[in-house]
Amino acid sequence: MSFDPLLGLIGQTPLLKLCKLDTGPCELFVKLENQNPGGSIKDRIALTMIEAAERDGRLRPGGTIVEATAGNTGLGLALVAARKGYKLKLVVPDKMSLEKIFNLKALGAEVIITRSDVCKGHPQYYQDYAHRIAQETPGAYYIDQFNNPANPDAHEHGTAPEIWQQMGHEVDAIVVGVGSSGTLTGLSRFFKRAAPQVEFVLADPVGSILADYVETGSYGKAGSWRIEGIGEDFVPSLTDISSVTQAMRISDDESIQTARSLLEVEGILAGSSSGALVAAALRYCRAQTTPKRVVTFICDSGNKYLSKQFNDGWLIDQGLVKLPQQGNLVDLITRRHDKGATVTAKPDETLADIYARMRRHDVSQLPVLSGAAEVLGIIDEWDLMRAIHDKPENFHLPVHKAMITDLQILSPDDSTEKLLKIFNDGLVAIVVDRGRFLGLITKSDLINHWRQRLR
Repeated sequence: MSFDPLLGLIGQTPLLKLCKLDTGPCELFVKLENQNPGGSIKDRIALTMIEAAERDGRLRPGGTIVEATAGNTGLGLALVAARKGYKLKLVVPDKMSLEKIFNLKALGAEVIITRSDVCKGHPQYYQDYAHRIAQETPGAYYIDQFNNPANPDAHEHGTAPEIWQQMGHEVDAIVVGVGSSGTLTGLSRFFKRAAPQVEFVLADPVGSILADYVETGSYGKAGSWRIEGIGEDFVPSLTDISSVTQAMRISDDESIQTARSLLEVEGILAGSSSGALVAAALRYCRAQTTPKRVVTFICDSGNKYLSKQFNDGWLIDQGLVKLPQQGNLVDLITRRHDKGATVTAKPDETLADIYARMRRHDVSQLPVLSGAAEVLGIIDEWDLMRAIHDKPENFHLPVHKAMITDLQILSPDDSTEKLLKIFNDGLVAIVVDRGRFLGLITKSDLINHWRQRLR
């Protein structure tokens, strides 16, 4: 236990019984690891690994920690490093949510973003990259969660005894995921001694190789998945699967929908890995014919994924939510006006208001609409530049003074070739049906539409 008052709050997280979702004949409990001070289960291993390195003399005061992480281990390390005065360099794959990256930087960590589409052995693979940085940085310590024995120790001597005590020594099954494998291995070690009859169920993203490894002892080439924090393209050296009785493959869609259901039905704001774990736990519970007491984890908070799994626009872009198809250009509109998804402007708003709205929503053009949803014009960043032209007072001008009214309007039944011509002319594609604005089509919308047809 750390003497630091904040770090002393790591662990002893609550255990909550789910009471709204259908758990079949079973009782399903979730351990709320999002209640750790850094917001995730990885706070536990961050503290344990750093304090083990301090005891062994591998990490000295004012030193630099280097690590490869998909997110939460980095956040835990950043929290502990900030409290203890260490510098921190993190190599993260580019699929990490922006919320995590902003959080890491706010905690003072140096974040190096690398590719998520390469495998172990490639120079841009996040673990190989981090190891190289540690070798090139004087006095650096590569904490290496994937091979660090203090990782499973945190769960063997912390998480597992907590579960055993909180469940009143009545546990039938535990559903876990594997990233570095510290949770699975640490829990397995404890329950082999305390209650060897406890089943372990692996929740593995579709595309990861770990479910194959559990079932056959071998694996092929990994695929890709959007779930953050669990799933691997190799078997971590710390992995002990001897207690795993079955593995369940969880798709991105099932994970995300379960996480959203957790919030809507149970009021728990959870991340994507938590969605996968709860999805697997629900499958397990519903398949039972006798009552069992089952435990899984809310690994982290969903507030780190508000731009992703809780963002309808992102889900549409990723093909995880399908809008009703009409067989025309409407199918290319990602942000449909009838769904309240289009960001618009009014003619009497100021240019200052419009510029702030563009930045807030990360868009470069806005349709200008009347109260009856008639398109009056369009305003983009170039129109703003022409109107302001080094005269800041012009930010007070109304939109109708700067907007473009010579518009190229498309109807839903126009051809893709006509759409491409508009793009080629450097114009914005505005779709209107009998005077009613339907939405804009961007170049990205069209490219994304073609990409999704590959699936």
